[in-house]
Parts: sequence; structure tokens; C-alpha cells
Amino acid sequence: MRILGVDPGLLATGFGLVEVKTGTIKILDAGSIEPNPKSLFERRLARVYHLLSEIISAHKPQVLVLEKLYAHYRHPTTACLLGHVRGVICLLAHEHKVELVEYSVKRIRQALVGNGNATKEQVQMFVKRLLNIESTKLTLDTSDALALALGHAHMLKFKLI
Repeated sequence: MRILGVDPGLLATGFGLVEVKTGTIKILDAGSIEPNPKSLFERRLARVYHLLSEIISAHKPQVLVLEKLYAHYRHPTTACLLGHVRGVICLLAHEHKVELVEYSVKRIRQALVGNGNATKEQVQMFVKRLLNIESTKLTLDTSDALALALGHAHMLKFKLI
């Protein structure tokens, strides 16, 4: 099964595509989409849309795992803007006929690290160890996206470790 994890962001949208077979896991693609922050908002959304569309077309994942929206009461505008990025990703899943699954950050961290309150850095270290990735080649956005894909696989009862 091919699983694409996407960590939506206003400055960087992380993605991680893994192929999971019984007892094995392989990274097919991973990285971060970082549109020019000086570009118009609609152009930044279009960049995320087009690059993720290319990834989905090339690798044909069966599932797209998206991080649920977390909104802090002190930053309601940020949640609204992030909702636009999430909307683009949801539209892509529909257009490409890819199953869309959403998990909260805490649920993924609990599934992988055993602690829903684990830090981004702890999750990153877990992902690096599990997938044997060099420490300099994995941003937090990318490791969060890979964690979404790995967490979904784990919850489907694939044996990852």
C-alpha cells in the first residue's frame, strides 16, 4: 500500500510517501513544498496544488493522510489561512480518487512514539531511526508528513518495527 502523508503549512507543506508491505517499509518520495512567502496567497496555494498533484500522479498512492486542523484561540486568522491549504489538499485527494484520512497530531504521536505530547524533534528522531535517514536530510515538516503516513500504516496493523 502506498501512503502519502501531508503536513499542511503556510510557509512549508511537508510530504512523505511510503510504500508499506507486510514487514517492510520503503520511502518513495519526501520533502517540503516552500512557496515564495512574498508571492500572492493564491499563487502559493497553486504551487502546493500543482506540486502535490504531480507527486500523486507519479506515485499513485492509495491513501492521503492529512493532519487535522489545530486552531489556537489566540490565532484564529492563522487557522483560517491554513484551512485554505487543507482545502487544496482535500480537493487533490478527490480529483485523484485517493482515499483521504485525517488524524490529530496527538493521535499520530501516541501511535508512533507512545506519547501524544511528544515533541516534533522526538517524532523526527523516531522517523529517522525507523527509515534510516541521515539527520541532515529531514526537516521537521517532512518528518511530520512521514509520521502521518507511518502512523496510518501502524493503525492499520502493519508491522513496522
